[in-house]
Amino acid sequence: MTELTLVKSGGKGQVQSLARAFGLLETVAEAGVGLGLGRIAARMGLAPSTTHRLLNSMRDLGYVENDPATGLWSVGLQAFRVGNAYLHKRDFVSQARPFMKKLVAEVGETVNMAILDQDNVVFIAQVECAEVMRMAVPIGRRGPLHASAVGKAILATLTTGEARDIMGRIDFTALTVKTHRNMTALTADLAGVRRRGYALDEQEQSLGMRCIAASIYDEHQDAIAAISISGPTVRLTDNDIESVGQAVMTAAANITRSIGGQQKK
Repeated sequence: MTELTLVKSGGKGQVQSLARAFGLLETVAEAGVGLGLGRIAARMGLAPSTTHRLLNSMRDLGYVENDPATGLWSVGLQAFRVGNAYLHKRDFVSQARPFMKKLVAEVGETVNMAILDQDNVVFIAQVECAEVMRMAVPIGRRGPLHASAVGKAILATLTTGEARDIMGRIDFTALTVKTHRNMTALTADLAGVRRRGYALDEQEQSLGMRCIAASIYDEHQDAIAAISISGPTVRLTDNDIESVGQAVMTAAANITRSIGGQQKK
């Protein structure tokens, strides 16, 4: 039986060993390329003998590995399996829904979520408001990147080259008199998105309708989706844009954190 094995009669000793083991795992993981025993013990504030005993138990369980040639300790395969199980079980749409509902309650307008699919967006989730006149997008419906707030929110997170490649495939169909007609206009809009932190659809897809969107990020700081507030301009007025934009960004940031993501800096 290893020192990390939990037993029914366990007390403070087992709990302390478990806490130390997790601390050791975090210390080794943060180092990336590996750490020597002495440095690990110093960072943990433990005696080298105690550190070595715990690391050996963790190695027996597969959570750490030791390179006999260098003596360095690094993360083991079992730690990867445990962490990867979390990523597999993560359903960011389900995890986002409580935040989307809260945003609807706060602003009073419909919230949509969409992902990037080549040169379009695809709507994958929606929480409708109670208003009679509201924007309702069928789940699975595709939308234009150049004329949607969710599309522009995601585009603005890409590198210049990535964004240019995608924009080069857009036909810039004019949906209203306010739709961007070319790459130059859209590029200028994306610069504004990066400055503000949120994107706007100013009646570009449908006259009389306004959308405000912000991106959701994964653990690699890549935008995996965007959420938006959509409503008629008679309710979502010019004076509301900044406050609603902040609310959408807060909701997107909360979703990002809930799925273990990191917002791009």
